[in-house]
Amino acid sequence: MCKWKTRLISTTRGTFEVFIKGKGQPICVTHHYSEFNDSGDYFADSFTDHFQVYLVNLKEAGNTSKANEPHELSMFDAVYDLEAIREELGFSVWTYAGHSTGGMIGLLYGIHFSSSLSSLIIVASAARKYANSSPACIYHEEHPEFGFMQELIETLKNPDLSPVERASLSKERTKLSLYKPEKYEEYFSLPITKKMSATRMNFFIREEMIFDVTRQLQNIKTPTLIMGGVHDVQCPISFSEEMNEEISHSTFVRFNESNHYPFLEEAHFFKEEFQKFMYKV
Repeated sequence: MCKWKTRLISTTRGTFEVFIKGKGQPICVTHHYSEFNDSGDYFADSFTDHFQVYLVNLKEAGNTSKANEPHELSMFDAVYDLEAIREELGFSVWTYAGHSTGGMIGLLYGIHFSSSLSSLIIVASAARKYANSSPACIYHEEHPEFGFMQELIETLKNPDLSPVERASLSKERTKLSLYKPEKYEEYFSLPITKKMSATRMNFFIREEMIFDVTRQLQNIKTPTLIMGGVHDVQCPISFSEEMNEEISHSTFVRFNESNHYPFLEEAHFFKEEFQKFMYKV
């Protein structure tokens, strides 16, 4: 498996660790609290066959600059950071693709900087707080797996976990978000590893409680592809349907045999629909 090329990009907002793979038009990918490395990312890898992907470590993740002020860990600041990276790379526009909390950042990107985006891809995400908005969400206290998920998240924040312990806990956490958890080994068969930035995660937990951009979605002027799994326990599909209703230039694709990872659970269909959308725009 080809490693991603690592590059440190200095901007007016700090230095960012970026991993690059593929050829073609640029696509930017990030996640609110993931810490990437040169082994890549399953979601980002979905696009590298036909596009050049820029996988970004945000502040307090990897070798990217630390935050000097708490607000620098916000999703809004992340958008300004991505804009600084785009400008430094010399792209007039690029595509942004975000999964889960990466999609939440993408919505803010589209709302405030549509002119910088040739297209926007939002996968398994939400435009407002999802944790206590729907009992179908695993982060809602009424969900039957709520306690187990919280226990796993808190344990994963421990920096002293051994690699084996971390891998085992991450596996259990991920299986909760698969339509067919018995296929975990099949889906996650590549030597891709990543960590969680506890600093960013702790900030997000507070930020998510007041996150709601539903009334601003009409400001997204770029063509937008929204993709959601029918069985998603993290960001229930009703949130994807809501975004599709509010964004005027959107295309919605429903994955009937997916939970939170349609790009793995229905990989062929995912790539097919993504490529169809990109060629159209």
